[in-house]
Amino acid sequence: MNPTGTPSSGTVLALALSSLLVAIAAPQPAAAQSAVGHPEWPGKGQLFVGTCYQPVDRSPEQIRQDIAIMKGAGFNMVRMGDLSWDSFEPEEGRFEFGWFDDVLRQMHAAGIRVIVDIPGQPAPIWLHKRYPGVDIVNQDGVRLNAATRYWDNIADPDYRRLAARLAERMLQRYARNPAVIAIGYDNEIGNGQVSYSPADRARFVVWLQKKYGSIAALNTAWATQRWSRRINSWDQVDLPYMRGPGPNERYLDLRRFWSDDTIGALTDLEAVRKRFAPNLPVASNFWPTAWTKGFDYLRSWEKVSTYGAQGFYPGDPLGAGFEVMMNRAAHQTPVWFNEFVAGGGGNYGTPGRSRMWAYFGLLHYAQTVLAWTFNSHIGGEEQSLFGLVDHDGRPSWKVAEFGRIAREFKTLQAMGFPRDAPPQVAIHYSFETSWLTSPPPGPNTMQEYFKGNYTDQVKAAYAPFHRDNIDAAVIDIGHDPIDRYKLVVLSSAYLMDKATGDAVRRYVANGGTVVMTGYSAKADETGKWFDTPLPGRLTDVFGVRTNAFYRAEQPLRVRFDGQLREGTDPYYEVLEPGTAKTLATFENTPEKSPAITVNRYGKGRAIYLATAAQPGLIGPLIRSLYPSLGITPGPQTPESVSARVVDGRTLYVNTANVPATVTIAGTAKGLLSGQRFSGTLPLAPYGVELLDRP
Repeated sequence: MNPTGTPSSGTVLALALSSLLVAIAAPQPAAAQSAVGHPEWPGKGQLFVGTCYQPVDRSPEQIRQDIAIMKGAGFNMVRMGDLSWDSFEPEEGRFEFGWFDDVLRQMHAAGIRVIVDIPGQPAPIWLHKRYPGVDIVNQDGVRLNAATRYWDNIADPDYRRLAARLAERMLQRYARNPAVIAIGYDNEIGNGQVSYSPADRARFVVWLQKKYGSIAALNTAWATQRWSRRINSWDQVDLPYMRGPGPNERYLDLRRFWSDDTIGALTDLEAVRKRFAPNLPVASNFWPTAWTKGFDYLRSWEKVSTYGAQGFYPGDPLGAGFEVMMNRAAHQTPVWFNEFVAGGGGNYGTPGRSRMWAYFGLLHYAQTVLAWTFNSHIGGEEQSLFGLVDHDGRPSWKVAEFGRIAREFKTLQAMGFPRDAPPQVAIHYSFETSWLTSPPPGPNTMQEYFKGNYTDQVKAAYAPFHRDNIDAAVIDIGHDPIDRYKLVVLSSAYLMDKATGDAVRRYVANGGTVVMTGYSAKADETGKWFDTPLPGRLTDVFGVRTNAFYRAEQPLRVRFDGQLREGTDPYYEVLEPGTAKTLATFENTPEKSPAITVNRYGKGRAIYLATAAQPGLIGPLIRSLYPSLGITPGPQTPESVSARVVDGRTLYVNTANVPATVTIAGTAKGLLSGQRFSGTLPLAPYGVELLDRP
């Protein structure tokens, strides 16, 4: 450390290069330990209900009272340790674990299992003061103190070293503790900040050198001939601006760089776990979609997690289901809600709502529901966040509601839960497309072309399966195998890299069916538009060429499957079929061009919808494929009700705060209510029922 001066850019770059070479030479961490071969890890026939708990906020007497409340409610899991680095290490090198040992002992005595979170974020104030490289430097060059949570530069080598040492000490101590069931890393990692120190710039240059190899290749990838931006040496490379302005290609590489940095921090911790706690799985409360930084979870999930885990704060059911399936990724293990909606910031809670969302989670492979949070916060940024226990320590009605969930889940775990039926369909989601199509402010024509929101357009393709109660995986098909799925859907897949293009080509050639929408395959992995016929890399697979596009003045109309269908997005592409056959045409555009085409490629089918995914068009198209692909819709329900069949029983969840009625065949018994139903199943607002057949 050089606290009195700033090293030259050449010195910093040399140090970064040296660090990278050491990292390359060292053995790289393997993928996160799979649950395969670990029958002792949580799986089929086990459900967990509990809470997140911060004992640092409580006195010893309050802790005893809190654990008594948890035990009385029937809780069997808590998550602890997060947000508490300076309680474990009050000053550098001085560790205090006695307080946590005592809480673990009491939890074990109460029959409550514990996820131990390694609290790598936020970093302690002492760390910032001694190692200023951990401070964030904003894009204006201003060094920021750690004024709020997660303002830590986790790329800093001193941060990495000390975070790994903390993990080592904690895992050495707790790996064999009988209360501990799993490990978590860095609460809400992804929700951090990027930094612009000279050392960060040097690390970015090293990353570019590894990715591109030469200045010539970098200039080509970044299209630096445009607007006289040509780079002659690595010393001329600047960190692109996260808040803009700047060209797309540089911004995309900036997001990739910080994503890789976040994944690197996680794999550092994973390497420590493999060494000291290989007996424990990993379930971390990630936040990969956080726009302040984020990371490409769908191309890294197997490196850093055993269970897909998340903070679950749902809004609408469609978005909630989509989010859960994205967090599940291609895991074969259940989903853990390491934080789960109870009350909230400025929200005391709504009776019955948490129970409804817990059952909605069961429909979507959930195994664990941990209320955020146990005690309502008295101080700090979340002092108006309301948990299960009020500010004065009195249990609220929410304790009873989560106690009810715990009692019911204890019964349900012998009835086929958590679910493990494999999804029939895969929906492609690309973090890189999300980043590329949402550039920061500044001169940029991207959003003059791509006017919609990428995530919303992928959700629109997910929506028919959600409505039809069909499981659909949300994965990056350029990363995960897709041969097991009956159907693969790519919605507005703007960036088509080689891995994704090859996956589509191989899947269709081998007999698979793919649906791809407009806006797809326009840019390559550098973020530049293809200079080949569109859709890039896949023209022959889809048997079409698409160059011209327009926006209709009236809603698009398409006659398909014997009916006139109407869209909501005016964008459409003029398809030029080659080997493809036209399935439907636009009825009210000047060209009357194909709206849907199908092409036989190898043993399979490639279907192109010449506009964005939208309910009136994507739904009928998707549903028309069910019979030929052997896709079985789930139970028929009103719009607000989600359902799945589990071991011959049917679980219904009314996601609305108004009553709903489900039509059922014959007579069935409600296993939650104890009532018998004939012909119809009435569900109260936020009501749930598990029907058994006589």
